[in-house]
Amino acid sequence: MTSYHAMSGDPTSLTFDAYRRLRVEVLSGRLPPGRKLKIQELADEMSVSPGVVREALSRLSSESLVVAIPQRGFRVAPITAEDVHDLTEARVDIETACLKRSLAAGKVAWEADIVAALHLLNRTPHNTVDLSGPWTDAHAQFHEALVSACDSKWLLRVREQLFIQGERYRWINIRMSDADRGLREEHSELAEAAISRNIGLTCELMERHLRLTEELTLRSLASELVPG
Repeated sequence: MTSYHAMSGDPTSLTFDAYRRLRVEVLSGRLPPGRKLKIQELADEMSVSPGVVREALSRLSSESLVVAIPQRGFRVAPITAEDVHDLTEARVDIETACLKRSLAAGKVAWEADIVAALHLLNRTPHNTVDLSGPWTDAHAQFHEALVSACDSKWLLRVREQLFIQGERYRWINIRMSDADRGLREEHSELAEAAISRNIGLTCELMERHLRLTEELTLRSLASELVPG
């Protein structure tokens, strides 16, 4: 299963490179929700043609990270409280469905992958300013390892798209106090429950993990920390 941080495409392509760079900017929040994306301005910044930027934005639009407005260009997709809640409900349903199948089918190699992914995550510095760095990749790899034994490709594809959307929330979450959550403990508990094949507990911990993200995101939105 190809994770969000290992995007498909020709790495030598100018369009792919522009897409990758803009995608990181959107996911990290450096291009905030609702921001109008000026093609010529972006083209100048990346030293590419406007056509390359337009193609890259069209690809991001297909991932619902960017919104194409007829005759008006592109904007970063907005984040609303309703959308946060709706996405969280979908993520809980799909993540737990994938986890149930993964825990039932996973072999010893799957357990080892989880241990290795957790170790990498714990040993990678958590940069709360730059969410596009190595910790973000390690975080995605850990969550992917948990569900990697799931035998439904369609469930995994849907899960990946939801995960991508969920990444947009984390740049909002870091505005909250570090005391509001202990990510290291949350991930360690998830790994231990999964390896123990405790399906009920693993799904409960995952739901709690996702709903805390929702809670912190909604708190930030209510505080008007995100431009509308």
